[in-house]
Amino acid sequence: MTALRLVGLTDLTPTELDVWRSLRAANPQLDSPYFDPSFAAAVQASGVEVTVAVDGRGADLAAVVACQRDGSVLRPVGWPGADFQGAVLAPGATFEPRELLVDGVRSFEFDHWLLPCAEMEPWVESRAASPYVEVTGGLDGYLSRASKSGRDNMGQARRRTARAERELGPVTFCAQSSDAEALAWLIDRKREQYAATGARDHFASEDRRALLSLLLDTHEPGCEGILSTLHFGDVLVAAHFGIRSQRALHWWFPVYDPAFANYATGWIMLRELAMVAPELGFERIDLGRGDDEYKRRARTGEVEVAAGATVGTPARRVGHKARRAAVTAAKASPLAPLLRRAVHSRRRRQADARSRTTTASGR
Repeated sequence: MTALRLVGLTDLTPTELDVWRSLRAANPQLDSPYFDPSFAAAVQASGVEVTVAVDGRGADLAAVVACQRDGSVLRPVGWPGADFQGAVLAPGATFEPRELLVDGVRSFEFDHWLLPCAEMEPWVESRAASPYVEVTGGLDGYLSRASKSGRDNMGQARRRTARAERELGPVTFCAQSSDAEALAWLIDRKREQYAATGARDHFASEDRRALLSLLLDTHEPGCEGILSTLHFGDVLVAAHFGIRSQRALHWWFPVYDPAFANYATGWIMLRELAMVAPELGFERIDLGRGDDEYKRRARTGEVEVAAGATVGTPARRVGHKARRAAVTAAKASPLAPLLRRAVHSRRRRQADARSRTTTASGR
C-alpha cells in the first residue's frame, strides 16, 4: 500500500470525509461513534489539533487513522477518553503502524486499540476486555440474554424505582436531554468523584469539558451526543453522557448523587436505557474497558482492546514497556488510593500557587 502521510483534519476535502464514512460503514467492527469523522471534528472544535494519517487522497483513500499529537508522540483522537481506537481501512487493505512514525513522530501510543488487529500485534503490551450489553428487543431482549446477576440487578432496579416513587415522588427518566445545566451538573459531580478517589481529573482541561458540550450539539448519523437524566421528584439524582452511532450507544460518563446510592440509580439508568433502545434505534450499549462490578454483572458479551506503543527502535520499546509496567504495578499496589490522593493534593496546591502568582502579576 501507499506509505502513510500525516495531514490536518481540516485539510481533508468533503469527498475524503465521505470516503472515510463509507469505509467505516463497510466494516461492522467499526460501528462505534469513535471511528466517525464527526467525533474527530468535535475534538478539533474543542481546541485539540487533530492529525489524520492517510494513505492517499481523494477517492483513492483506503486507510485513515485519526490522531492527536503531543510533540513527538502521536495518540488516537480523543485521548485519553477514547474507549475504542483503530484504523479505518478499505476491504483488503492493511497498514503498517511504523509508518505513523513520520514528520518527527517518535512513538505512537494506544490504550484501547480494538482487536483482533494483526498489524498491531507486535506492539501490544497488554489486553483487556471491553464488555457490552446487547439490547436488541429492548429490556425483554436483554433479560433473555443476561446472566442471573444481570437479571437480579435489573429486578432490583425495578423495585428501587417503585420505592423512590413512594418515598420521593415521581421518577422521571429523560433519555435525550438538551439541558446544558444538567451537563454542567454531571461534569461537576464527576470532578467531585475524581477528587474523592484521588483519580486524575479528566475534566481539569477546558477542552475536555468543551468536547462534551460540542458533542451534545452533534447530531450526525455516525456520532451523536446523548445526555440522559434521572430525577426523583424535582431532584436530579443521576445523569449519563454518552455518544451513539446508528446501532451502538457508548456508555461514557455516568455519575450519581451519592446521597441516593441506596436506590441503585446507576442500574435504574441502565434499565431505562434498555427499555428505550428500540425506540431510539440502538442495539448495543458498549460499557468500555474495565472490571467494575456493575459491568461484570450487566454484560452480555465483550470485545478485546489492547494497550501498547509503536516505537522506532528496540531501546525505546524496552523503555516504554518498563514505564508502563511501573505504572501498572503502582496502580495494583494496596497504597494506590493513598498515592492517588497525594498526587491529586499536590496538583491542586500547584494549581492554586499558579493562580495566586497570576493574580499577583495582574494577568
